[in-house]
Amino acid sequence: MAKATPVFRYTERDLARFRETQQLAYHCAEQVAAWIEPGVTERQTTAELRRRLVAVGVQDFFHVPFAWFGDRTAFRHFHTPLQFFAGNRRLEEGMPYVLDCAPMVDGYTADIGYGGKVGENRVWDRLAADLKVYRELILAEVRARRPLAEVYAAVDAQIAAHGYDNRHQVYPGRVIGHQVTRNTARGPAGVNVFGFGVRTLQTLGRELVTERLHGRSPLWADGRSSRHAPTPGLWAVEPHLGFRGVGIKFEELLVVTEDDAYWLDDDLPHVRRWTAAATEPATTEPTAAEPTTLEATR
Repeated sequence: MAKATPVFRYTERDLARFRETQQLAYHCAEQVAAWIEPGVTERQTTAELRRRLVAVGVQDFFHVPFAWFGDRTAFRHFHTPLQFFAGNRRLEEGMPYVLDCAPMVDGYTADIGYGGKVGENRVWDRLAADLKVYRELILAEVRARRPLAEVYAAVDAQIAAHGYDNRHQVYPGRVIGHQVTRNTARGPAGVNVFGFGVRTLQTLGRELVTERLHGRSPLWADGRSSRHAPTPGLWAVEPHLGFRGVGIKFEELLVVTEDDAYWLDDDLPHVRRWTAAATEPATTEPTAAEPTTLEATR
């Protein structure tokens, strides 16, 4: 029996609603990034992020908000899924942090990751600049219609070339991304099981069954289930880099059609940061005494 050919099912209005939800999520993350200071805990931060999201109309969550501080941004010593949940780690001067939230508004879902630092951290600066390479690489590979597992491998190769290590492989299922749909499940809003909304689990379960029947998966990893061409739809993509005790990622929505792909929105904090850096006046060339790579931190 021939496999059904997937088609792109979203209208321009749908895409606008997904974009609005993603913008809302990033806006709240930026507000919380301005609010946090040394001494605040991960739990206090996720509570503040949730409060701000609900205040602007978020009705449910794909998953609960996360916050990771210090070496937890690189998932060091993570061995169980419970370690992803916010804990009592306090933010300190010089620490990196990552905020992750996945709000839903009228069923339209976003899933975003926001990386930042408090004070100076040269390692974070370098990783943040290099993260741009992965956004460009992923888009080029998906546009070339390479199997998702091969795109994952290309990202791995680039991580190794940079001298970093792959931290998205620590996520459950080793995923670098997952499909996002408009959630139409009827379960109770605001109820979570193992960090995921009940409506999320209903929708994800349905998608898993449907995609598996056609030899595909809504989860993007490096295994056999991802050895297929990019499925048309929306994908939340989250390359996560680490170097020693510093981790950073972005997470945003990638639109995949039958014959093209593009990021849903370029007006995002990490993209604006790269654009600003590219337009800054050139500085003088570093001297031999001024190392320009992470070798200085080894």
